[in-house]
Amino acid sequence: MSRYSTVAVILHWLIALSVIALLIAGFWMGGAIRKPETQAVAFEVFQLHKSLGLTVLALTLARLAWRLGHRPPALPDTMPRWQKTAAHATAWAFYAILLVMPLSGWAIVSTSPFGLPTMWFGLFEWPHIAPLAEAANAQQLNATFEEVHELLAWGTLGLLFLHVAGALKHHFIDRDNVLVRMAPWLSPRSNA
Repeated sequence: MSRYSTVAVILHWLIALSVIALLIAGFWMGGAIRKPETQAVAFEVFQLHKSLGLTVLALTLARLAWRLGHRPPALPDTMPRWQKTAAHATAWAFYAILLVMPLSGWAIVSTSPFGLPTMWFGLFEWPHIAPLAEAANAQQLNATFEEVHELLAWGTLGLLFLHVAGALKHHFIDRDNVLVRMAPWLSPRSNA
């Protein structure tokens, strides 16, 4: 049975756990920043959210570069063509969202009227996107980028649901080794 490489597995799970944390933090902090009793914590979560989002951008670029140079294991021959097409489309949709989502967040910060710096995990300041920060219509751009970012968050949730549901279907219903390829701690299915 063919599995993903160790590098691909590590990048996959680092990105997956980071995205889950980003989604939870993102949905929470949107309301928490407006409440005086949670505002201070929400500000700290915003800083972590920005740092983790930029990290996901870097990890996604690394994963994409690795993916372009290393073919993934083939899907089972018994898998219907439409499922293979859906699996490939979902994977590439994830790459697109994992690139555009952090970029839209960076654009939000760059066009914010508050002008707050992004301190990457408190280690160094990440620069704003200068042309956006200096744009005459920065406030309008900020509202647009916030809307895009929120829509992408909902899109990420939908893709995540499809991805997890598909993996679980393959493991528990189809009883094949599709999930095992990316989860090396699972034993291969004997009747796959």
